[in-house]
Amino acid sequence: MGLAGHGRGSDLGQVTRVIELLLIGIGSGNPDHLTGAAIRALNRADLVLIPEKGAGKADLADLRQGICGRFLTSGAKVVGFDLPVRDAATPGYLDRVNDWHDVIAGVWQTAITDNLGQHGTVALLIWGDPSLYDSSLRIAARLGHSVAVVPGITSLQLLTAAHAIPLNDLAAPFAVTTGRRLRETGLPAGIDTVVVMLDGDCSFSGLDPDGVSIWWGAYLGMPEQMLMAGPLAEVGPQIIAARAVARAAHGWIMDIYLLRRAPVHSPADH
Repeated sequence: MGLAGHGRGSDLGQVTRVIELLLIGIGSGNPDHLTGAAIRALNRADLVLIPEKGAGKADLADLRQGICGRFLTSGAKVVGFDLPVRDAATPGYLDRVNDWHDVIAGVWQTAITDNLGQHGTVALLIWGDPSLYDSSLRIAARLGHSVAVVPGITSLQLLTAAHAIPLNDLAAPFAVTTGRRLRETGLPAGIDTVVVMLDGDCSFSGLDPDGVSIWWGAYLGMPEQMLMAGPLAEVGPQIIAARAVARAAHGWIMDIYLLRRAPVHSPADH
């Protein structure tokens, strides 16, 4: 399932290793979230690639363009590219994602070759941090270029700051997972705090809400920011309704939430 010339295991990287890829974390898209290191890295680039996802996601590209307009002073070329849509016909979730990443890698390489040739520095602006539920590092690895990562503020940090809550209870672990995994496995055993990302289906609605609280946020750090918190049984339906309205109004939504269940105490605790 590799893309010829660009897929896993190809020797393309041996030809184009003079290209450096900069994966720059940009937080939620608020220009104030960029670190000094991110701004310096952006201005090292010869080419900045910005994904475009059609009319419904145009403002996501606009946010990246706005960051370039505010901070890019080096004269780097800024180029948009069409982000491929994942093929729902491919059986198996991992196979679908890997095939999709192969195609994206090919699109990246075509944009690099067409606009930069085989020498120079390319920047991609990554929501949040490239290490947390983002596939840019895996896609970049398919090309074999030199890669440098500039960390960014994550939506997890923005969520806990917006609600002024600690991420974990005292001396207690927490988990970070996806909506798909939450639907498949529920809340993990032995962990009372779970942060859920990449959930377009409000997967919390399938949980037993007894004793569970939720802290939810969308468009974090942006003028459109939305926050809700409280017992899951009470607040969950309100989040579902508000989320649907916001998505219809903006054409997209980025949200994240933290679930925390009250710990079960044994008689020895009393």
